[in-house]
Amino acid sequence: ELPDAEYDVLVRELRELEARFPKFADISSPAQTIGGAPSATFAPVQHAIPMTSLDNAMDADELRAWGERVQISLEGQQVKFVCELKIDGLAMSIRYVDGEMVTAATRGDGRVGEDVTANVRTISVIPQRLVNAPSIFEVRGEVYMPRAVFETLNDEAAKTGERELVNPRNAAAGSLRQKDSSVTARRRLSFWAYQIGDRKGGPEHSTHDEALAYISELGFPVNPEVTVCSSFDDVVEFCESAVARRHDLDYDVDGVVIKVDDLAQREALGYTSRAPRWAIAFKFPPEERTTTLLDIRVSVGRTGRTTPFAVLEPVFVDGSTVSMATLHNEDQVRIKDVRPGDTVIVRKAGDVIPEVVGPVLSERPKGTVPWTFPKRCECPLKSEFVRADGEADTRCVEPQCPFQRDQQIMYWASRGAMDIEGLGERTVVQLTERELVSDVADLYRLSVDDVVGLEGFAQPSAEKLIAAIDESRRQPAWRVLTGFGIKHLGPTVAQALIAARGSVRGVFTSSEAELSEVDGIGDVIAQSVSRWWELPMHRDLVDRLEVGGVVLDINDRAVLESEALEHTLEGRA
Repeated sequence: ELPDAEYDVLVRELRELEARFPKFADISSPAQTIGGAPSATFAPVQHAIPMTSLDNAMDADELRAWGERVQISLEGQQVKFVCELKIDGLAMSIRYVDGEMVTAATRGDGRVGEDVTANVRTISVIPQRLVNAPSIFEVRGEVYMPRAVFETLNDEAAKTGERELVNPRNAAAGSLRQKDSSVTARRRLSFWAYQIGDRKGGPEHSTHDEALAYISELGFPVNPEVTVCSSFDDVVEFCESAVARRHDLDYDVDGVVIKVDDLAQREALGYTSRAPRWAIAFKFPPEERTTTLLDIRVSVGRTGRTTPFAVLEPVFVDGSTVSMATLHNEDQVRIKDVRPGDTVIVRKAGDVIPEVVGPVLSERPKGTVPWTFPKRCECPLKSEFVRADGEADTRCVEPQCPFQRDQQIMYWASRGAMDIEGLGERTVVQLTERELVSDVADLYRLSVDDVVGLEGFAQPSAEKLIAAIDESRRQPAWRVLTGFGIKHLGPTVAQALIAARGSVRGVFTSSEAELSEVDGIGDVIAQSVSRWWELPMHRDLVDRLEVGGVVLDINDRAVLESEALEHTLEGRA
């Protein structure tokens, strides 16, 4: 994983390059997209007004530079700013019609989100009905899990032997995506409102501060830390204070959102292709701790990409205990020169992903030697690690590597691909170790009896998993294409290819030149697709998926949905 700070720098560089060379801009570029594709588990909701992302300021200098750009654009007008704590949760848009809650949707890709209305209704601080509200009113805010609730739930899980929650943000996101609303209710989520979205009627407001007051009057919780600043020095002071106070709060925050208060000034400032010019997110610097590096090991991903990681003496960092941390790649280990036995500095990149910053050289034990990257994979095949010229990553080049296989199956089941609920790492490893599954096509041959024998599965949970696998057969063809995990091919590219070529086979049987002609698909992606299809094992995989009833054609899904509707109507007759 790439740390947030490094990712943000790269995205900014990419935007500058795309502005200078627009003909090379890619439709799947992170500079052009917001969030990820919405899940197929929940119904899609089209946002009346897009839920845009925000640009980031990583330090006070970048923050002041943004403030200066705002002042220059507004030609010296007096500007007030509203500072709001950036809650580390899940963005939500809740729509009311004639005072009744009708829809609650996640951000999704900014244009289309997931319908999680039933689960949001379980959040006690969110009103079900509004009094004296506009005929249409949409409020936006952040759903989060309070720290006290998170700790209580983990204490209960530890006592019962259940898996503990990773962190409050992931817990909130997972709770909102439960199919059973009673599970969400037990998670005791909360909500801070921060913006009015779409609306029809109601009072007009000239400032954001007035709009927040109105939101509060309607019964929504508004964070009490919201502060209006008359000068940019006050903005910087608020941010510095927030950094110091962040751990005193009962909810996780990862920054401060700064917005121009005057709505007319916002209108004048406008938007870029993905974010408003009148707002920015100041990101907190990561918290750092020291601990002992016990060992360095290497994990293998679905594409064969290797990632060295540190095994650490457990240390509490920014809200959770860390015992492993990424070292990114071979070069980073060499540059940082971390060695087993070292005292190392650990932080959470983006307040989420643990990483090793470097060693404390003054505390290095005598006799340590530089770590060297292993020459072979630890899998039973002991396949060779290879690093191509000009690449930062070392890879396992054996297509049948068991480590790659397990990661590939997990990727196939992930939300961005086939979205198979309940098929996580522990289950996949059991399925492959027992030789019930050797690739994703084997999933569609599993029975309830196969799954009942796995650790953690009884009859009801086994039936639920098999039902989820069966349901995934009817996913759109672009999700199948995404699920193969082909290098450079994500959901956006997959949708473009399926739309252009009509089917999974249509994509694979197209020449590189034909693929390159698809809008937003360049030579690199076209070559990657062609190389994947050259392997006989991949052609066999597609054949077996087709036999297993998985949708491969853009038109097959419509036929399946029509048959399902006819079956439903027959059942009601």
